[in-house]
Amino acid sequence: MELPPNIVWHNPTVTRERRQEMNGHRSCVLWFTGLSGAGKSTMAHAVEEMLHRAGCRTFVLDGDNVRHGLSSNLGFSDDDRRENIRRIGEAAKLMMEAGVITLTAFISPFRADRVIARQLTPEGDFLEIYCRASLATCEARDPKGLYKKARAGLIKNYTGIDSPYEEPEAPELVVDTDELSLEESVEKVLNLLKDHGILTR
Repeated sequence: MELPPNIVWHNPTVTRERRQEMNGHRSCVLWFTGLSGAGKSTMAHAVEEMLHRAGCRTFVLDGDNVRHGLSSNLGFSDDDRRENIRRIGEAAKLMMEAGVITLTAFISPFRADRVIARQLTPEGDFLEIYCRASLATCEARDPKGLYKKARAGLIKNYTGIDSPYEEPEAPELVVDTDELSLEESVEKVLNLLKDHGILTR
């Protein structure tokens, strides 16, 4: 979309690099994706807890929480889901520029939307983490009772039931959450951050 000519980008004097230097760590976007019930939010908050204890600046953008505010005017049609993820991608980018390790926990079912979110950030700053669990496992967990409602036809366009989930093709990390403990899953994410030079201590 072409912007009006009176909108001009202002370059800050306090840059991302200066914020990172003050923080003692790089900023990035950790994008947790997977079916409802796959453990995205649980893992994102557990990772944040460990990072916070280590003195890192962090924030979790959680699917349900964002729909209470930033995306409160959106429903669950394909178009609304795409707009929701677009907003999250832009918000995550801003928080990363602020020097924050930004963790997002969203189903984000469409591969193309995740690609767009990735393209908002420089190479190496977007780490996609696929929380992989079978539909049967997610339905058995069903922490909010939503699969049961979807099977009964009370919820339409529910991912995994009557709306597709497109698995990531080349995520930075796959965590099999129906096989690993939460502690083992968190350790895999922390190792990913070390391997990418986000954490150096």
